Amino acid sequence: STYLHPPPTSTLNGTVHVVISATKQLIMSDVEVEEPVIASEEEEEFVAEQGATEVKLFGKWSFDDIEIRDISLVDYIACKGDHATYLPHTAGRYQKKRFRKASCPIVERLACTLMRKGRNSGKKLMAVRIVQHTLEIIHLLTDQNPVQVVVDAIINSGPREDSTRVGGAGVVRRQAVDMSPFRRVNYALYLIATGAREASFRNLKTMAECLAEELVNAARGSSNSYAIKKKDEIERVSKSNR
Repeated sequence: STYLHPPPTSTLNGTVHVVISATKQLIMSDVEVEEPVIASEEEEEFVAEQGATEVKLFGKWSFDDIEIRDISLVDYIACKGDHATYLPHTAGRYQKKRFRKASCPIVERLACTLMRKGRNSGKKLMAVRIVQHTLEIIHLLTDQNPVQVVVDAIINSGPREDSTRVGGAGVVRRQAVDMSPFRRVNYALYLIATGAREASFRNLKTMAECLAEELVNAARGSSNSYAIKKKDEIERVSKSNR
C-alpha cells in the first residue's frame, strides 16, 4: 500500500540510515585512493640541484672560477659569494657610508663609471646594456670568461704609486706616496671608463666595442690601453719624486 503520509518515525529513521550508508559505500567504491608516491634518489638529487641554482651574470657568465691574482685587492673586488648577481643593477645605497662601495659588485661599479659627462647621468639601463654587449664581445675576442678579463684589467690598471703636493707658504714640492688598494681599484675603473669614452667619441665604433678593446688590452698589460699608459705615466712621475 502507498503511504500518503510519512511512515512512523522509527521506520523513517531506519530507512534514512540505510540510504546514507549505501551512498557512502557507492562513493567510496567510485573514488580511487592514490597511494603515496616515493621519489627515487635520482629525482631527489635533481630537485636539490635545481634548488641551488648557480648565479650567473646575465644568465651566462659564472662567478665560481674567478681568480683575483693580486692578494691586496681581494677585499675590494667584489665578485664572489654574496656579491655574485644576475644583473649589474642592485640599486644599493653604496654612497651612504665610507667604504661601503667596496661591497658593490665589480661589474656594477664598471657600469656606474660609464654614466659620466652630464648627458649620461642616471642612464643606468643604458650602461648595463653596454656592459652586457661588452662582455659578449670580450668572450668572442678571447674565448675566456669575460668577468675574469674585467677583473684582470682592473688589477693591471691601478697605479701602485702616486705623487702628492707637500709644503705650504709658496714652497710646494711633489712627494711620492703609496696608493691604497681601494684607491687602486677606484682609479683603475676611472681610467678604463675614460679611455673607452674617449675612444668611442666621434667614432664609428660603439661604446661597447671600445670598452671591450680597452678591457682586453688592459688585461694583457698592453700599452695600447689608455689605462695602462696613464698608469705607467703616473708611476713614472712618482718615481722621479721619491
